[in-house]
Amino acid sequence: MNRRRFLAGSAASAGIGLPALARVAEPFRLGLTPVFLDNDAVVIERLRSALSQALGEPVDLIQRRTYQEITASLLDGSVDAAWICGYPFLQHGDSLSLLGVPVWRGRPLYQSYLIVRHDDAALRLEDLRGDVHAFSDPDSNSGYLVTASDIARLGETPERFFSRSIFTYGHRNVVRAVAGGLTRSGSVDGYVWETLARVEPSLTERTRVVTQSEWLGFPPFAARADRATDPLVRQFGAALRGLDASAAGRDALRQLFLDRVQHGDPGLFDGIAARMAEVPRR
Repeated sequence: MNRRRFLAGSAASAGIGLPALARVAEPFRLGLTPVFLDNDAVVIERLRSALSQALGEPVDLIQRRTYQEITASLLDGSVDAAWICGYPFLQHGDSLSLLGVPVWRGRPLYQSYLIVRHDDAALRLEDLRGDVHAFSDPDSNSGYLVTASDIARLGETPERFFSRSIFTYGHRNVVRAVAGGLTRSGSVDGYVWETLARVEPSLTERTRVVTQSEWLGFPPFAARADRATDPLVRQFGAALRGLDASAAGRDALRQLFLDRVQHGDPGLFDGIAARMAEVPRR
């Protein structure tokens, strides 16, 4: 029997006369990193509502500023599942299990973009040596690892290659930093940049994509490996993968510019693993 339902049922049996609120099951907690358009209240609410409806249980969406905070919350049980990045998923591969991978434009893949201001003459990474760069998060594949591994192939480190680099803790913030001239260049999630080009074109039009990485595994949904067989976690995985079967789910996916969520294959992240091997562990 599911632990949450058992506890809720026990409270109902032993607590006759308690307020009804005390007998309500604890919500399923899904952690979110700035993988998508962070701080968009409409998108977040549509996703929460669709997942609650599909699961048949209340779902809380837990947002944190950094990938590290959400990964730590997943590992210590503060959240039941999380939408994370392929990089931390591989960093903690022995402790995490895939629940699903979003499909964008027909494939469970995305790219990292290296961007500059729209009027910048740079044509390649090497043209940006000695300038200021914006990364998204030190545990982001598209917002850090891809550029760091490209720099490693040049026999350099980001610290030596750039005169200075900053972490914006949000892909949209990387685009803002470059568009506003705070930094000359930035590393950003291609899915986020393309989505911003649809919903906030006045921002992306002030930037230009210099290079695109190879196609890599899209940021996945994951749970702790030791909870992979927990009935509610399994039900949540099924709810994720069935979002495109309901009107509310399809609406949430449209808000996110995603097609659906499919079963995850760890092999999708082999390209990220190869890049991890090129960058010294921090």
